[in-house]
Amino acid sequence: MENHDAVTRADTDSFDEFVRTRSPALLRSAYLLTTDRHAAEDLLQEVLERLYARWRRARDAPDAYARRILVNRAVDRWRWRGRRREAALADLEVPATGDHAEEVVVRQFVLAALRTLPPRQRAAVVLRYLDDLSEAETAAIMRCSVGTVKSHTARGLAKLRAALPGTDPLSTQTMIRSTR
Repeated sequence: MENHDAVTRADTDSFDEFVRTRSPALLRSAYLLTTDRHAAEDLLQEVLERLYARWRRARDAPDAYARRILVNRAVDRWRWRGRRREAALADLEVPATGDHAEEVVVRQFVLAALRTLPPRQRAAVVLRYLDDLSEAETAAIMRCSVGTVKSHTARGLAKLRAALPGTDPLSTQTMIRSTR
């Protein structure tokens, strides 16, 4: 009797290729969703483990499947963290040094502003403006309507503008994209 869930060598090879090519982009998305490098690495590891377990189903559209797992796991983590407050080392003020001081300051402002957004708004902003996904792709990943994506994105951008004073709408989007 043949086991249809068994992972073949071809499946393993295609999964390995996916991990090699897409991990940097998924790690960037995980970082922007968590705003913490170590949490992002842990989140990506969880995503890849779950994706591998479902590779036979996901291999036709692995990027969308991985992003859906990424967003769902990130939202689960926010819910868990909401019950238990922790102070991250990244929240400590450390003076920026070197030639990239302005970039570091802008990145820290944007990350701090992203932290203030509710999970679904943060996910919508990250997927739309940092991962350059369409509204339809974002809606599919978040399992909601396009209208809900538009609403979450608009509200999230409004909160970011309020958190980043002195910026117009275009420069706010440019600042967000500069965190890539």
